[in-house]
Amino acid sequence: MNGKLSIIGAGTMGHSIAFSAAAAGIKTSVWGIDEEDLGRGKTGVREKAEMLKDNGVITEMEMVRAQSLISFTTSLEECTAGTSYVIEAAPENLELKQDLFKNLSELCSKDVILATNTSGLKPTEVAAYAKAPERTIGTHFWNPGHLIPLVEVVLGEKTAEETVDTTLELLKKMNKKPIVIKKEILGSIGNRLQYALFREAQYILEQGIASMEDIDAAVKYSIGRRLPVTGPFMTADMGGLDVFHSISDYLFPDLSKSDKPSSLLTTLKEEGKYGQKTGEGYYQWPASLSKEMSEKREKELIYWLKKD
Repeated sequence: MNGKLSIIGAGTMGHSIAFSAAAAGIKTSVWGIDEEDLGRGKTGVREKAEMLKDNGVITEMEMVRAQSLISFTTSLEECTAGTSYVIEAAPENLELKQDLFKNLSELCSKDVILATNTSGLKPTEVAAYAKAPERTIGTHFWNPGHLIPLVEVVLGEKTAEETVDTTLELLKKMNKKPIVIKKEILGSIGNRLQYALFREAQYILEQGIASMEDIDAAVKYSIGRRLPVTGPFMTADMGGLDVFHSISDYLFPDLSKSDKPSSLLTTLKEEGKYGQKTGEGYYQWPASLSKEMSEKREKELIYWLKKD
C-alpha cells in the first residue's frame, strides 16, 4: 500500500493503530467525534510513544518522526482525502458502523479498501450498505493495538482476493502478525479460544475446586509460559498425539458445556462491578494495583515486542 492511511476513531484502539502505522513510517490521519475525543487520542499517542522510547524499543528521533506522521481531525472528508486505506475503529455498534461504512464508501474512491476493526461483528453485515463490498474486510487488532502483534483478517462474503493481499501487505509493513479468517464466525479465532478458557475457569471457581487466585496462577505458571512459543496444535504434537487423544477422550465429557455466563459473573455485572474500570470485580482494584498491573502487563508485552 502506498499513500495515506485513515483511522476512523480516536479511542483506545484507534489511536493505538495509528501509532503502530506511524511508527512503521506510514502517514496516518485520525478522525474523532470532537476536540475532546481528539485530545484523548493525542495524549494516548504521546504516552505510548514515550513508553516505547523509555524501554528502548524506539529512539527519540523515531518517536518524534512517528508523532509527526499522525494528523487529527473532526472532519471525515479531511481524514479520508487522498487516502489509500481506511480502518474503522468505532465502538461495537452495528448501526453506527454501517452508517460509517455507507458514508465512507461515498467519500472514498472505489479502489480504497474499507476495513472494520470489529472484535465480534461480521464484516459482511458492517458493510451491508457500502458500495463495492468486494473492497471491504475485517481487521481485528488486539488491545493494546500498538503492542499485540496479532491482527485477525476476516473475509466478508464478497471480499476480493486483491483486498486480502493488500491488507496483509499493509499489516506486515506495520510489523503485525496477520492471520486470515476464511469464514465469518462469532469471535473469530482468538476470542473463541480465550473465552473457552474463561468458561472453564468460571466453572472451576463456581464448583469450589480452587480459588480465583490459584486458577489465575495455574494459567500464568503453566500454559501461559508455553503459549508464546507453541500454540495448541504444536503443543499437542510435542506432547504426543497419543497422549492428547487419551486425555481428550476422558476429559472432554467432563468439561463445562455451559451456554451462559456463570452466576457470579452475572451478579458482578448486575452490581456494576466491572473490574479495573470501576475499582472492583473478581478482584479489588485500588489505584495502586491498577497502576502496577497496567505497567507490568505493558512491560511484559514490550519484552515480547523486542523479541519479535
